[in-house]
Amino acid sequence: MVAINKPAGLLVHKSYLARKETHFAMTMLRDQLGQYVYPIHRLDRPTSGVLLFALSSEFARTLSELFANREVKKGYLALVRGYLLGADSLDYPLKEILDKIVDKKADQDKAAQVAVTDWANMQTCDYAQPIGNFAQARYSLVALAPRTGRKHQLRRHLAHLRHPIIGDTTHGDGKQNKYIKQHFNQMRLMLHAAQLQFTHPLTGEALNIEAGLPQDFTYLLDALGVEGVTLNPIEYVANQLG
Repeated sequence: MVAINKPAGLLVHKSYLARKETHFAMTMLRDQLGQYVYPIHRLDRPTSGVLLFALSSEFARTLSELFANREVKKGYLALVRGYLLGADSLDYPLKEILDKIVDKKADQDKAAQVAVTDWANMQTCDYAQPIGNFAQARYSLVALAPRTGRKHQLRRHLAHLRHPIIGDTTHGDGKQNKYIKQHFNQMRLMLHAAQLQFTHPLTGEALNIEAGLPQDFTYLLDALGVEGVTLNPIEYVANQLG
């Protein structure tokens, strides 16, 4: 298997919904390695971070079973609006997101699916400009450890908590996003898949795969005064929840 640190904005593979795109993580990695690769899981296009591939179809099935059985721990870092303090577990079912064209034959009244996210505050910061309803903007860097993998789960869960992820154009705060784009000349989803943990299904070795923060992520953190970010959200959340 092989893991990459996917940049924000890159699709994992070809998609009907982005037919004009020409660059995909799967084909770029295939060309780099000189052999076919098999994606094991997905990251949303605007999300950066660790993405796992298998080098054979047989091992791809084995790894896929680990994800399907929830034997893989995932850790994310997110910059959100406001002070999201403390630590907690959010159990909030989510309706499946269906595409009007691709999923037109799917059950439109399907019950909401179980969705659970453990989270913990890592840092808070203030930015001395009035954005929204406060005299100065407030932000939190949050560690996230989802127990389930629903579409846009972290983005939707944080929006439900009224602390949307900065740069989320679907579930986020339009005023915040507009200000950051104008004043920092940047607009990306501030969500990064920093960590994967699982037991190697053949060797029994405990694996911990970390993906360093990309420059466009750290640029905004530095500008807002967030310092000393660690890449162990899984352990951090577990320790905060006790």
